Amino acid sequence: MSQWDKSEVQSVSADITDKPNALPAEYFTDPDVFEMEKEKVFGQYWIYAGHSNCISEPGEFFTRTVGGRQLIIVRDHDGDVKAFDNVCAHRGSKMVEDTPMTDPGNAKRIKCPYHLWTYDLDGNLQSTPKSFEEATLNPDLEDEEVHEFDSKENGLNDVHVDTIGPFIFVNLDDDPMPLEEQAGSMKEDLEALPLSEYEHARRIVSEVECNWKVFSSNYSECDHCQANHQDWVKGLQLAESELEVNDYHWILHYTHKEDVDDEMRIHDEHEAQFYYFWPNFTVNMYGTADGYGTYIIDPIDKGRFQLIADYYFKDADLSEEDEEFIRTSRQLQEEDFELVERQWQGLKTGALAQAQLGPNEHTVHRFHQLAQEAYNS
Repeated sequence: MSQWDKSEVQSVSADITDKPNALPAEYFTDPDVFEMEKEKVFGQYWIYAGHSNCISEPGEFFTRTVGGRQLIIVRDHDGDVKAFDNVCAHRGSKMVEDTPMTDPGNAKRIKCPYHLWTYDLDGNLQSTPKSFEEATLNPDLEDEEVHEFDSKENGLNDVHVDTIGPFIFVNLDDDPMPLEEQAGSMKEDLEALPLSEYEHARRIVSEVECNWKVFSSNYSECDHCQANHQDWVKGLQLAESELEVNDYHWILHYTHKEDVDDEMRIHDEHEAQFYYFWPNFTVNMYGTADGYGTYIIDPIDKGRFQLIADYYFKDADLSEEDEEFIRTSRQLQEEDFELVERQWQGLKTGALAQAQLGPNEHTVHRFHQLAQEAYNS
């Protein structure tokens, strides 16, 4: 039940059919929780980094910040994708400038501009300037006494990388669970689709005034759709739709009244499919055009996040149908932004200590369980 008194707050219920407790409100509003999430959530789970089609050639790279750490995602000379902290092994300088996936850089080597330490695409130290080989300015040290920098021991700090189809994921943990374990059946589902054949066509980035978990919770249910997405639901048969919950992902299956010819189908020719992958990645197949979208729900601080929406089609030159796909997606985003910012205004007053969930919010319940499990780990 809803709690107005903080002393009555309980843990997220084990089963939504028992006491359908939501995550206590303080876990949305407390700045210390946001700092904890950098380690407990974004520091131990697999996080979506970007699309492999955007770095198709050796030397192409982009940067991505996860859990407060900026990473370099690069394709090496063997064609493999690697990830490294964007931090020089010499004295900790940031090396490359912020580089979005949609406008990747290209480099044969990774060079730190501070003291020109240079690394190969496997992260090994390749060279240092002559000043690191000779003690010219140090009267207490002879040149032959200068120690040699081992290429591997002084290499970049590498980060675990794995993929689902063209989707690149990174994990900051020293010993993470396998990506296939976290992804479950989603991996097989998505790899059965021709996702790699689609080109990146559009990116829309929005800054929203609310905690990232508020938006994630809203995305994960459709009880709000009838009242707030009226244009979209006209084409759906909501009574025949389904919200499927798995360990670390859930799927929103929406049944369309009419069919469209596209290849982004797994279960049913009349079905739109929205995948949410804990903690902050979605894959969206609307069932109204031959394409798909992804969202990164990227936290900025406790009260702001960026929604990074990317769209993929068979041809980067968009048809009217493709443009309509993006317009529909954008309309749903803007309608949701209004909802979640309103919820955030209420939550941050501190009046409500703990919300409750409805019977069709079992996907939200699972999201809140995972957040609580991460905090307690």
